[in-house]
Amino acid sequence: MADLYAQTREDDRAAGTSAIRWEEPPEGPVLVLLDQTRLPAEEVELVCTDAPALVEAIRSLAVRGAPLLGIAGAYGVALAAARGFDVDEAATALAAARPTAVNLSLGVRRALSAHQAALARTGDSGQAASAALAAARQLHREDARASARMAEHGLALLDELLPGGGHRVLTHCNSGSLVSGGEGTAFAVALAAHRAGRLRRLWVDETRPLLQGARLTAYEAARNDMSYTLLTDNAAGSLFAAGEVDAVLIGADRIAADGSVANKVGSYPLAVLARYHHVPFIVVAPVTTVDPETPDGAAIEVEQRPGYEVTEFVAPQVQVTGAGGGLPVAPLGTQAYNPAFDVTPPELVTAIVTEEGAVSPVTAKGLADLCARSRGATTD
Repeated sequence: MADLYAQTREDDRAAGTSAIRWEEPPEGPVLVLLDQTRLPAEEVELVCTDAPALVEAIRSLAVRGAPLLGIAGAYGVALAAARGFDVDEAATALAAARPTAVNLSLGVRRALSAHQAALARTGDSGQAASAALAAARQLHREDARASARMAEHGLALLDELLPGGGHRVLTHCNSGSLVSGGEGTAFAVALAAHRAGRLRRLWVDETRPLLQGARLTAYEAARNDMSYTLLTDNAAGSLFAAGEVDAVLIGADRIAADGSVANKVGSYPLAVLARYHHVPFIVVAPVTTVDPETPDGAAIEVEQRPGYEVTEFVAPQVQVTGAGGGLPVAPLGTQAYNPAFDVTPPELVTAIVTEEGAVSPVTAKGLADLCARSRGATTD
């Protein structure tokens, strides 16, 4: 049974956002998550003492974002091992919690492989648990370094495409420190531009139906004193038409071998708008989000979310009556179409920026070469 409980953060805003951390209190190790469903109204942490609790946190979007899901998955395996639960069973459940996010299964496999190798080598479950935790911590550190390098490469690309600074950047969903071991992916690029004095305006799509842009990206932008403006998703077209967007920056949950990009639903329409208005459409993601086993966009499994996320509105501290725990905004019995992601074809993507550099134009060979460089190898 999932063992999950909440605790109010005792640190202040100036201490910064810690989306995930491992702790070892006297009663046993736990994984502590910042509950992103409660933001921006309040900062509340969820304490997971077993893998089922983490699975529930992942499915409820208390913890989310491709890189962070990979880190969480690895820590989840380590948690199961340290607590003496069935590690293989935990790994299977964790990897299946959100099927579109390739980093989740990758993080799970990495910690599981470390656990299995140590167990086979030593026969000691304690050493195997330590190996899984070490793998998770290493992945956490690597992601933080990757975030910094993506920001550097992304800003260089922005300056190349848009010389002179004064960038007006549109983003969708949330891709900052809440999704990463560092400062994020696409948001980290905008933040680097802000710190360099080259960001004129961050346009923040509210990102329906769960408002990750309004609740989370605006929250992070405000904490970093950025110049930002929130807009409804369906206002983006008029913003492009008015010539107010210089570039689009988004993250990714999975990138297929051909360069097709799965990201939060609403990303594909932005790519179409950007192409029509001759605006660069840039995807920022770590190399681990590129999945060579997924040949193209059609092969990406798109997660379907519950209909009540569309037919009900959920806001922190609001009294609710709906079946999903929200305030009904549609007639009872209304059917809803609610894919969590959409897929943008590579021909609409100006560049994919990773910690190893940028790929532009986006091609299968370009991605394969980049992935090979990240492994310290070369392709034919």
